Amino acid sequence: MNSPKILVVEDDKAVRNLIAITLQTRNYKYILSDSGESALLEFASEHPDVILLDLGLPDIDGMEVIQKIREKSQIPIIILSARGEESDKVAALDAGADDYLTKPFSVEELLARLRVALRRTEYIWNSDAKNNHIFENGDLKIDYASSCVTLKGEEIHLTPIEYKILNLLSKNIGKILTHTYLTREIWGSAFDSDVASLRVFMANLRKKIEPEKSGVSYIQTHVGIGYRMVKIEKSD
Repeated sequence: MNSPKILVVEDDKAVRNLIAITLQTRNYKYILSDSGESALLEFASEHPDVILLDLGLPDIDGMEVIQKIREKSQIPIIILSARGEESDKVAALDAGADDYLTKPFSVEELLARLRVALRRTEYIWNSDAKNNHIFENGDLKIDYASSCVTLKGEEIHLTPIEYKILNLLSKNIGKILTHTYLTREIWGSAFDSDVASLRVFMANLRKKIEPEKSGVSYIQTHVGIGYRMVKIEKSD
């Protein structure tokens, strides 16, 4: 991806300028917006690669901005918000956000989250360009057409639920999937019992794709929120 373009939606001038300087020094292109309505206009006209979005905007709530963008695009959205409650994070992620940073945050953490989002964008573009049914991440390979999963060339036998979880994570690589999203996609509901079952299935799945000796973690746990598949480099 050449010169990614970042849309920064933040009404606090000091924070907005800090982000702008940070992006500029890393040679990112960026567009600045201080309201929800202008953000939607910039999104439609500038076609950014990633959106950094504050939830507390002066005109419309950031949650509404997420929903309007999700009606048209799967562009990665990283929330930057002073709302630090777990319920706020879950609500934003369930609405379609990819990631959530609570203010105040460090510049390095912001850049790290941005790199994750850009890798996800690149993966989506490459997958669309290849138009194939094969997913590869590190030594993990999924053939969606045959529902076959291999690790370092060796087939892994998964239960239907384990495969469905892996399928959802792989097709949303780099994005945090909440417990609510996962349980609804798997069982069509989001009861506490489903979340407890999800944790059991997730633990069993990780034992199969993350052998202890490998030291590789394909799945990242976000305590109280959900899970994310991370991009892994292929081993020699």
